[in-house]
Parts: sequence; structure tokens; C-alpha cells
Amino acid sequence: MSAVRVLLVDDHPVVRAGLRALLASHDDIVVVAEASSGEEAVASAAAAKPDVVLMDLRLGSGIDGAQATARILTAADPPRVVVLTTYDTDADILRAVEAGAAGYLLKDTDPKVLIESVFAAARGETVLDPDVAQRLYRRMQQPRADLSVREIEVLSLVAEGLSNRAIAKQLFVSEATVKSHLVHAFTKLDVDNRTAAVVAARERGLIA
Repeated sequence: MSAVRVLLVDDHPVVRAGLRALLASHDDIVVVAEASSGEEAVASAAAAKPDVVLMDLRLGSGIDGAQATARILTAADPPRVVVLTTYDTDADILRAVEAGAAGYLLKDTDPKVLIESVFAAARGETVLDPDVAQRLYRRMQQPRADLSVREIEVLSLVAEGLSNRAIAKQLFVSEATVKSHLVHAFTKLDVDNRTAAVVAARERGLIA
């Protein structure tokens, strides 16, 4: 079996250097390219033809890891993408899985497990951090709460770029009421900010 070709994607040079050193310690793994942004990751995946991509989720400006994953996987013979990140919220995990990631590992993963996961991904297996796997299972067992009509209305106005004050004025309610609707929507969508809420609501077809 030929060496597994790996693309490293992380916006921190020190992290990439550490991963490269770890992977280089194994004769059957070769790091063929590195990328510091989502756009670079997509271009590098097309040029370097890796077998496995280790993808961080937060990559500064531009597209994030989940978006880069989705784009990389549109190729005719795409690599396997394994998310390697410090973020483990349900929203992050679901976005990565929905984008087509073959695995989700946290950066505190034991080095030996990371090496084994690279080989497993290359063989076509799914690799998940045990805690992440358990949370995904629980999430699948629990039906997602629906947003109320008013919460959808507020998020639709947020998507149009309106501030809380402008939304309150348009709906003839107080700013506090708008904030309350947003907090409830954030909780139901498992996000922590307005932008993520709009993205999540659009992905679920709740708003245009």
C-alpha cells in the first residue's frame, strides 16, 4: 500500500508545523500540502490530490472549514475530509457532518489515535471523537424544536440586515422582545449569534 497523502488545513502555522512533524514520524503518511484558509484548501485539494484532508473549522476570513469541505467534496474523485478542531458545539458538528466530513476529531486527541484515524479515513471508514459520536446520537434521538412564527419573522428581518431596533419598530414591539425571540431561536437552532442563526434557519428552509 502506498503512503497516505495528507493535506493540512489550519490558519495557525504552529499547529500545522506540529501536525506535519507528527504525521512525518510515520513512514506510511506524507503531507503533500498545507493551507491556511478555506479557499486555499479547495485549491490545494484540487492540485495536490490528497487521500485525506485534516480540516480545521474556523479559518479566519473567507469560507470556513465546513464550506471548504463541501466544495472539496464536489470533485470527481474527492479526498476524505476529517475535521480536526477545538470546537465541539452541536452546531459545528452538524454543519461538518452535513457538509460531508468523514470524521470529526478534537485537537486534544491522542497523537496515536490521530494517526490511526488518518489511516481509517483513507480506508473509507468514519472516524469520530467518542464524545462527538455520543452527542450526534443523542441529537438524532431528539426531534429538533420548531421555531415559532414570530421567531421566524424576526430571523427573516435579521437576514435582511435590520438591527434589533429596526425590527422592533417594524413589528411594533420593544427591543427587549426582539432580543427574547432571538435568544429562543438561538437555543432551538443551537447557535450563539445572529449570523449563525440565519445560516441555520436557511439550511432548514425556515427562511429565504
